[in-house]
Amino acid sequence: MTSLNSHGMRFAFGTLTVLPVRVTRWDREAARAGMLYAPLAGLAVGVLAALPGALLLPAGAGPLLAAVASAAAPAVLTRGLHLDGLADTADGLGSGRPAPDALRIMKQSDIGPFGVITLLFVLLAQVAVLDELYAEGWAHGAVAVVVAGATARVALTLASRQGVEPARPEGLGAAVAGTVPVWGAVAVAAVVVAAAVAAGAVFGGYGALHHGLAVAAGLLSAQLLLRHCVRRFGGVTGDVFGAVAETAATGVLVALALG
Repeated sequence: MTSLNSHGMRFAFGTLTVLPVRVTRWDREAARAGMLYAPLAGLAVGVLAALPGALLLPAGAGPLLAAVASAAAPAVLTRGLHLDGLADTADGLGSGRPAPDALRIMKQSDIGPFGVITLLFVLLAQVAVLDELYAEGWAHGAVAVVVAGATARVALTLASRQGVEPARPEGLGAAVAGTVPVWGAVAVAAVVVAAAVAAGAVFGGYGALHHGLAVAAGLLSAQLLLRHCVRRFGGVTGDVFGAVAETAATGVLVALALG
């Protein structure tokens, strides 16, 4: 079990971040463990993404620059993997083509108009929210970035649950789809929600409730997208996983900006 946990951690960090971690096993058991550990990889990305914003504000920078830095950092830390998946998924969904043709469009290396528009507005939304939160203080922005990073990856855990089939027989989507027991995915999601509540408690009782509800809203938006993609494409792909992660992160941030 210890060995499998080690392989799972390597799988999570090696596939979901650019951190120098070598994936030592690429089988269903390692994938299951890796997707259960995915929120830890998200936590690491979130902490590293929060650092630029938390450092820029005390140095005299404005909240907008801090927001841009914190929004750009996750793209660097993942080689733009999730943003690329979001753009490809938007192109596939926006094409209106049958599933085989839409999947072929998603697999092409270029980005179409739907992908460009989706990337533009998602990144604008993230920067706008972080600008607002950093204006309230560096802690508000930093906690939001960390919570969004963890939530984005627990959305991947939920998307890897049993019963969700891959749309293709190859690729990362096929490697992890259906590997995680439903109870395991729900348990990990509950832990992340509880951790978000604890983090939000730094800002008082309302902050605890607000952060917990924000995570729930982010996961709900990601699950709605996942459900639509499964119906539309016949299953999930690596691109869909990226879109689910970005949707969850953006959903959390938008929810934190409300109320």
